[in-house]
Amino acid sequence: MKLTDFDTLTFDCYGTLIDWESGILEGLRPLLERARTPLTRDEVLEAHARHESSQQNFTPAKRYQELLPIVYKRMAEEWGLPYTHEECVAYGQSIRNWPAFADSALALQYLKKHYKLVILSNIDNESFTFSNARLQVEFDAVITAEDVGSYKPSPRNFEYMLQKLDQRGIKKEKILHTAESLFHDHKPANEFGLASCWIYRRHSQPGFGATMNPGSQPDIDFRFDSMADFVDAHREALVN
Repeated sequence: MKLTDFDTLTFDCYGTLIDWESGILEGLRPLLERARTPLTRDEVLEAHARHESSQQNFTPAKRYQELLPIVYKRMAEEWGLPYTHEECVAYGQSIRNWPAFADSALALQYLKKHYKLVILSNIDNESFTFSNARLQVEFDAVITAEDVGSYKPSPRNFEYMLQKLDQRGIKKEKILHTAESLFHDHKPANEFGLASCWIYRRHSQPGFGATMNPGSQPDIDFRFDSMADFVDAHREALVN
């Protein structure tokens, strides 16, 4: 199997192209500053993962920018910290400030010359417009949790994506699903028989950060520590 075997890259966005962990921590700053005992980065991210995943399961049709305020509230309650409704709402709006990884935009611009690019993300459409501006590329399709009415790792999101792409003549065998999260993306990609590329942004850090533990290691066809490494490997594949 080679990177040049595919004509379409389907991307997770947050954690893969957008540095959501930095964005999460910055958005939670008002709450974290009230903590009587300092919380480590991973303690915060792991708590966020628990509450986010639970809320997505219970309210799958809620837009992400409206789901994050509930996550903020649940975290404040878990830690026994005071909070305001206005802070919760502001946290949901903070998505628009989450930065792109330094290599994302240039990598996407290069890959756009060789593949169709598709987003499959646990985001709402309005919030994604701000992230898309940071990524500086026009995607061939953008499929959000708001479009589907559920959140990854629900199989509905992958079923929806594959149906819509098939209607455009894009076959599953030519799709490479590209993502950081083993829990949200690679495990369901395995279940659908999709080839997968792991952008292992957390390669130098322990644990799973802002994503849930997948429970077991899914099969991975390609692994790179960054989007820049993906581009380098593609360039090499073109000449070999």
